[in-house]
Amino acid sequence: GSHSLRYYYTAVSDRAFGLPEFSTVGYVDDIQIDRYSSDTGRDEPATQWMKEKEGTEYWESETQVNKGTEATYKHNVKVAMDRFNQSSGTHMVQYMYGCELGDDGNIRGYEQHVYDGREFFALDTEKWVYVPTEREAQLTTQKWNSPEVNAPERKKNYLQNICIEGLKRYLSYGRAELERRVRPHVKISDHQSDTTELRCQAYGFYPREIDVKWVKNGRDDVHSEAAKEILPNPDGSYQLRVTAEVTPNEGDSYACHVEHSSLEEKLIVVWPGPSKDAQNMAIIIAIAVVAVLLIVAAIAGFAIYKKRAGKPDAGYTAAANRDSPPSSIVSA
Repeated sequence: GSHSLRYYYTAVSDRAFGLPEFSTVGYVDDIQIDRYSSDTGRDEPATQWMKEKEGTEYWESETQVNKGTEATYKHNVKVAMDRFNQSSGTHMVQYMYGCELGDDGNIRGYEQHVYDGREFFALDTEKWVYVPTEREAQLTTQKWNSPEVNAPERKKNYLQNICIEGLKRYLSYGRAELERRVRPHVKISDHQSDTTELRCQAYGFYPREIDVKWVKNGRDDVHSEAAKEILPNPDGSYQLRVTAEVTPNEGDSYACHVEHSSLEEKLIVVWPGPSKDAQNMAIIIAIAVVAVLLIVAAIAGFAIYKKRAGKPDAGYTAAANRDSPPSSIVSA
């Protein structure tokens, strides 16, 4: 499958949320490989294979690079606040970049800058030019795109060469973990109301990338309303639930289609129709409705009888109240 190397930098204006003023994390695919924090002042390995394969010199070098970057990003937070005319409050600058190596050998890179949760500016990796998303980023992108600075060309060299070389090296270190493949377990169920909600849950799979969808009559994709968020499990595997609201007509068939790198071919699980629980519930509801109607009819009949018969004779013994149960009758 394809593999990626990604880095995330975060700088904050103050410690209001308990975050370090500056931090970085690196990932190969979904596995964190290193981390740096202004609290520790050191770049540290996050996996055993990174710790074993890279020596003291590597970690010392990365620490020095990150210390320099820390000073730069503390300054960047202040610059961004000035651009937005902000003098106080908690503000955050984030920087994300990385490269991806596809199955076919194709290389893809990206770089994005974010301020207070919104994209600030980004690198267009087709035209190799920085593009401002916010008006306040125009000064920065003009400077970085200028011939004097020529930042896009330097970043192009990094993403297409240096980043890919690093990715290949780290892949060789952690191949056993990074190329692990675990098949998903798939379970389908339904919930009946005015419409039918179909549920397909895939769980226990690795790696994270997966495609799960409902298909009608073997050819039509069914629109899923539920958020298709892939969630982590404690054992490092992942889970995903996809639901769809449908109104089945006679002859319609529905199936959950699952595609994952651990599977040699697409996994198709066919919905057998409304679950027995739902059918049983419908029967119970129907019986309950009939029972209620019978009780109402009986009460109405008794009321008519009373009206006709007048008061009961002296030999009639009224049933005990619920507060004092009868002595000779066992309550059900």
